[in-house]
Amino acid sequence: MVHASLSGTGLSPSDARDALLAALGPAGTLVAPAFTPENSDTSRAHRALVEGLSEREVQDFRAAMPPFAPDVTPCPSMGALAESVRTMPGAVRSTHPQTSLTGLGPRAAELLARHHPHCHLGEDSPLAALYEADAQVLLLRVGFEVCSAFHLAEYRLRPPPPTRTYRCVTGAVGNWTSYEDLVLDDRDFAAIGARLPRGLLNGGEWAGKAVVVLGMRDAVDNAGMQMSRYRSGLP
Repeated sequence: MVHASLSGTGLSPSDARDALLAALGPAGTLVAPAFTPENSDTSRAHRALVEGLSEREVQDFRAAMPPFAPDVTPCPSMGALAESVRTMPGAVRSTHPQTSLTGLGPRAAELLARHHPHCHLGEDSPLAALYEADAQVLLLRVGFEVCSAFHLAEYRLRPPPPTRTYRCVTGAVGNWTSYEDLVLDDRDFAAIGARLPRGLLNGGEWAGKAVVVLGMRDAVDNAGMQMSRYRSGLP
């Protein structure tokens, strides 16, 4: 599972994608987040789209919003590499209207098959399947603040974190629907990554920025251990 920033590398998204697929080999599967926060009226991405509009213009914008469609909805906020994976012939995409994942390779359909529409990144999402598969996480010139695998640790906290209402467009143009799911909080992800045991990480540098590879099980388990302490108010 790769999170990447290619800015400043001189490498095209398709070349980066193809290099990763070549490194994985024919038996490997490449997965990337294909999130669509624009399809949520409570997200920063959506608020930016309607900033400066009048109340009537916002209502018109909402009424005209297209529904999430796995085969065609782009994921612009996830970066060029993720979009390159999503648009390659043969790519698979999970079906969550806000936090889908996309993949290429022999296990993509299996790993992305289960994604309940009311579960962003928990046990009924591809993150759980990737955890069971002992996937690796590649942070390619990005930091742990975008390491979405840590969200799975949030779902496994006991007592569970609070929930909130999410809203998005599904099924038809302007058809806003709502559901309850966990309050996702990535504000401490960078700090969690900084506290991971160095023995769990393999890394290097490319085009002036860090590259880190680690096992998803190790990352999620350690993140959960950290969260269970300080998110409950312990030192």
